[in-house]
Amino acid sequence: MEEPQMLDDLKSQLNGLLRYIHRVREEIAAMSNPADEDFQFNSMGDQLDAIVAATEKATNTIMAAMERNDDVIGQLRDKLTDDADKKLLDQLTDNGNEVFEACSFQDITGQRVNKVIKSITYVEERVNALVDVWGKEELDKIEVQALEKTEDEKLLDGPQLEGKGLSQDEIDALFD
Repeated sequence: MEEPQMLDDLKSQLNGLLRYIHRVREEIAAMSNPADEDFQFNSMGDQLDAIVAATEKATNTIMAAMERNDDVIGQLRDKLTDDADKKLLDQLTDNGNEVFEACSFQDITGQRVNKVIKSITYVEERVNALVDVWGKEELDKIEVQALEKTEDEKLLDGPQLEGKGLSQDEIDALFD
């Protein structure tokens, strides 16, 4: 291969590499400073933590209510003498046990979501490392294009994380 051809090939390869690096920088800029205000890369873990917490709270509420029902069933059983009525209470107890078994999904869901959180955290750490390498100031200079939202997405702003957005009392006041 002649030297001018090698130089042209090298220039072409370098040009392609520079375009690629520029595109990567734009993508990192978009993750570290998104044009879409609703997208925050580092809040994904918080959102998933909120899912786990809300699921755990709902599961605990369900299980506590079922335990109270079980106590009531026990009190009724002590007062009943008819075997047919006691069989109905046994059916209620069996139904309650099925609810308890179904609530075990929360633990498995929490474990899976925590794996996703670890993966997101890993990626976030890598992005932050690249931001440090290129410099936040340089990445802030890159114009980031916002994703076009659908009409429905423009109306949505929730659910909010704990301590963010309107409280239930503030929402209720809107209807008064």
